[in-house]
Amino acid sequence: MKILVVRFSSIGDVVLTTPVVRCLKQQLKDAEIHFITKKAFQSVLDQNPYIDRIITIEKSVDEVVDLLKNEHYDFVVDLHNNIRTLRLKRALKVRSAAFPKKNFSKLLLTTFKINRMPKVHVVDRYFEAVKELGVKNDRKPCDFFLADADIVSLESIALASKKFIAVAMGAQFATKQMPVPLMAKILQGVQMPVVLLGGPMDSERAAALIEQLPNQRAVDLCGKLTLRQSAFMTKHCAKLLTGDTGLMHIASCFETPIVSVWGNTVPDFGMYTYAPQNKSLYTIHEVEGLSCRPCSKIGYKECPKKHFNCMNLQNPEVIRTELNN
Repeated sequence: MKILVVRFSSIGDVVLTTPVVRCLKQQLKDAEIHFITKKAFQSVLDQNPYIDRIITIEKSVDEVVDLLKNEHYDFVVDLHNNIRTLRLKRALKVRSAAFPKKNFSKLLLTTFKINRMPKVHVVDRYFEAVKELGVKNDRKPCDFFLADADIVSLESIALASKKFIAVAMGAQFATKQMPVPLMAKILQGVQMPVVLLGGPMDSERAAALIEQLPNQRAVDLCGKLTLRQSAFMTKHCAKLLTGDTGLMHIASCFETPIVSVWGNTVPDFGMYTYAPQNKSLYTIHEVEGLSCRPCSKIGYKECPKKHFNCMNLQNPEVIRTELNN
């Protein structure tokens, strides 16, 4: 079979599709797997041996629809399930299946705080889209395959593998990010060196954090590494401190212990760390009982209520203890 897997964005969501890709390739004899995503997220899939071809778009599927028609796919696995993918499937006119997105349940939870979300990880929901092909979840972690070009010389920054704490500074939305004062309180007294990971847009916050950690050895790598090099750092850190971020999902591929701090989003959406064989690899810290949370299934540029209590009321001492254990 020639199969097209569809997931356009974003980093974490694309990472979470990789168990489906692996199982398709391993369980269907002679299957040819193509994956379509946005060009910005291609690096998440580079080097993946279970994908025969990566097809990318900038914005619209119209950019590649003729190319896709010429591939003569047997089946489309829709792991995005939105209007764009519906248009794509109609254009290709082949068998397809999509995962249950649960948008109405998410709306109930964010708007009315009525929780009808299934107690199922989104990876398991993704596998609903390949059920009719006879493909089953192998219950193994997600995949992220590194290359030699992704290696960071730890010696050059005076670090040793598994002897530092990595911190994911950024997130797609501000309401998923830990405020700098909270991070400073958490990291004061952490027993290992700290490495700050993020893009150029995180540099200002990273500099402010380092100023608040005068007695803590901290290395700012924000904007200095590629995403794949940051993935290398999550593989070699002792633990990752993160919000609800793409780096959290990347680190899970390497079975790195993860300490996650949740703001406006909630694990009940099914997007928490995927560690089917060892749930002790991650901990979740969230402020429960807030009438305003979750306020969104993705996030905002700032707290709609202006108080940001979902982050500001976190317990830094408890989180620090997790990092030091």
